[in-house]
Amino acid sequence: MSAASGGVNADSGELGKFDSLAHRFWDPQGEFRPLHLLNPVRTQFVIEHAPASGARVLDVGCGGGLLAESLSRAGARVTAIDLAPAMIEAAREHARQSELSIDYRIESAEGLAAAEPLSFDIVTCMEMLEHVPDPAATLGALARLARPGGHVFVSTLHRNLRSFLAAIVAAEYLLNLLPRGTHEYERFIRPSELARWGRAAGLSLGNIAGLEVDPFSGYCRASRDPSVNYIAHFVSGAPS
Repeated sequence: MSAASGGVNADSGELGKFDSLAHRFWDPQGEFRPLHLLNPVRTQFVIEHAPASGARVLDVGCGGGLLAESLSRAGARVTAIDLAPAMIEAAREHARQSELSIDYRIESAEGLAAAEPLSFDIVTCMEMLEHVPDPAATLGALARLARPGGHVFVSTLHRNLRSFLAAIVAAEYLLNLLPRGTHEYERFIRPSELARWGRAAGLSLGNIAGLEVDPFSGYCRASRDPSVNYIAHFVSGAPS
C-alpha cells in the first residue's frame, strides 16, 4: 500500500514486517529491545515539554503500546493508532493485563485527522516517519490533529554517514540489535527537512534533542547531539 492507494500514507511491506513480529513486541530482550531502551527517555522528553496529566493524547504508529502505556501512567487520556492489526492486538492485550484504559484503534493519521481535527493536546509519533512513503504528509496530519497551542512530538533518524553506520551497519548487521532490513537509509530525515515540513504544516519547532543508546550497558539518555536518533518538539499554531 503506497501513499496513493486509498489515500493511506503507508507501505504494506513495512506494515507486514512489523506485524509479523508483534507477538515479540513486549520482550525487552527481543527485536524491539532498542525501543524499550529509548522509551523512558522519550516519555520524559514529552512530559517535560507538555503537561500530560489530564491531557488528551494521541500516539500515532503506536506499535505494541510502549509510549501509550507510559503516558497513560503519567495521567494522560490516551488514544493510540496503528495500521498493523497484530500490533494493535498485542497492545490491547498488554494494556488489559496492565489494567490500563487506552483507546487503541486500527486507523491512519490522515483518516483520524479528517474525522477528529484539532482534538488532541499532545500528538506523538515515534520512530515511524522513516517508514512511510510521504513523511511530510504524515507530519501535516499530525499538525491537523493537534489543537491550536497543542504539542507535537516526533522521533526519527538523521540521514548522514554516522547514522548509516550506527543504525544500519552496526545495529542490523554487526550487533544484530534489529532485524536486517528494518531501516532504509534513503528514508532517514534530516532535522532541517523535518523543521521545513513542520513550518509548512503550521508547526513551530521548539526543541530537538539527540537520543543516545549504549546497546551493551542498556544506558540511554537525551543529548545535544541529534546526529543519529533524535526527538523534536513542535507547537501547533492556529489553523490556517
